[in-house]
Amino acid sequence: MAELKYEIIESIAVLSESPKGWTKELNLISWNGRDPKYDLRDWAPDKEKMGKGITLSKEELKKLQEVMMEFE
Repeated sequence: MAELKYEIIESIAVLSESPKGWTKELNLISWNGRDPKYDLRDWAPDKEKMGKGITLSKEELKKLQEVMMEFE
């Protein structure tokens, strides 16, 4: 399996932290040198390991925000 390369362009928010120090975060990340996307996933304290997550374009993130506003 090819090595996954990433660069965290902007740390936007830490949503939660587990007792073991893993954090659920929303970040803007460039994956394998591509244009940055918004990314929601769990990260180990050293950022060397990550859990499964989702990536969203700016348009998808805006749509998600609209949908979430309906729950208030």
